Amino acid sequence: MIWTDLSTAPTSGTCVARAADVTGVTVMMLTTAAGDFPLLLVRQGDQVIAFVNMCPHQFLPLDYRAKQILSADGQKLMCSAHGAMFDAGTGEGIGGEGLGCRLITVPVSQVSGQIVIG
Repeated sequence: MIWTDLSTAPTSGTCVARAADVTGVTVMMLTTAAGDFPLLLVRQGDQVIAFVNMCPHQFLPLDYRAKQILSADGQKLMCSAHGAMFDAGTGEGIGGEGLGCRLITVPVSQVSGQIVIG
């Protein structure tokens, strides 16, 4: 599945946040004409990576039961519902129910200090 398969996917070019405001993990809900789109932004050095905030194991938001989903070293994301672990830079499943799965990547770029989809 890719992010545009979701009926609530925002259009390419949608501005989602100021780049300077993204530290660690930023969880947000984007409202589109079709409804709400769950987005997860992860700061990795100078780069911001985005994923659909949806665990591929049970389709719940990673922060469903707890807000702390990023490991102390900033390298892993954990689903708070059942402990699936994902690489914070790639979304690849690396532990628990995450093995064999991956988070859905949303392409983003930094344009004039803003994080933009597409």
